[in-house]
Amino acid sequence: MRQFFGMSQRGDLREAVRGLVNPQLILLMSNSSQFEDHVRELEKLYPQVPSIGCIGMCYDTRVAENGVGVVAFQDGVSAAANVLEQVSVMPVKYIRRLEEDLRRVNASQTDTICIDFCSGNDACVLTTFYTALRRRNISLVGGTGDGGKVSANGKIYEDGVAYALVRNQGGRVKAYKENIYHQMGNYRFIASNTDRARYMIGSLNGRPAREVYQKILHVTEQQILTQTFKNPFGKINGDDTCIISIKEVSGNALACFRQVNDSDVLILLELGDYKKIVKETIEKIVKDFPRRSAVFSVNCLFRYKLFSENGYMQEYLRDMSALGSHAGLVGYGEHYNNQFVNQSMTCVVFE
Repeated sequence: MRQFFGMSQRGDLREAVRGLVNPQLILLMSNSSQFEDHVRELEKLYPQVPSIGCIGMCYDTRVAENGVGVVAFQDGVSAAANVLEQVSVMPVKYIRRLEEDLRRVNASQTDTICIDFCSGNDACVLTTFYTALRRRNISLVGGTGDGGKVSANGKIYEDGVAYALVRNQGGRVKAYKENIYHQMGNYRFIASNTDRARYMIGSLNGRPAREVYQKILHVTEQQILTQTFKNPFGKINGDDTCIISIKEVSGNALACFRQVNDSDVLILLELGDYKKIVKETIEKIVKDFPRRSAVFSVNCLFRYKLFSENGYMQEYLRDMSALGSHAGLVGYGEHYNNQFVNQSMTCVVFE
């Protein structure tokens, strides 16, 4: 298989797809003002080609912050694209679509990946996906777009998750997740007074969440939203840690980008040597896949901001390009199998 990537910094879709012939699947990443026009235009340019799309920045060796980018898979791919609707209420109502698409592409564990673009309610969406994907041990990589909109096959959905099933006819696929944080000290918190609908943490160990965070890290209330780049929360999930970013301060409570429930056990994380960790990820991928045809990744917006503020973003993209054809989305939350995480990178590698 081959991966195509094209972008236009000025939002010209025809410029972005220049040279794209006979795609078997298209991923569209657009800006908020042109998204709907781009979805319609893409369908006219490539009718009947499976496609999914969302609002968000994209990249290969450069970043398109407010333009349009297209990733396409060609030559040796079986693909299906579709959508689960009503994700804020009952996405499982549409699970038969996914089950039928799994049969259609003849999905198997070693050569198939599910890529999704979500409009929200991520944790529920991933649980729904998992009910179907786990029967065939299919991995999932994806993320949340901006604006509460996604597209599938030329149609726009405001309360949905668009997904693409991709079967690599020429080799294996594998999903990866990169975490650049580790536990800080021995801090452990029991969350309480949470608001699941608003992703709010009211108290940690019985004390106001905002005050606990400020006292440990010696930051002002105004510094909390940038301090989370260095010190997010973490929730231990078996041998893994799910990163939880702080979204905003609400009185004495902290609103997050991921749901926290009463009695959840949280830890405090701190930023590690991210340059070293990135190189270790690349080395692992090279070891697992001596021959690679494509890498598609989703990087968190907070990682993008952190890397950019530290002058590392371009170096990061250059390092990742050593893997070959690498492109991806800057997301508002990352998906890895049945996990909804923050401040992470998830990717799929095609042999």
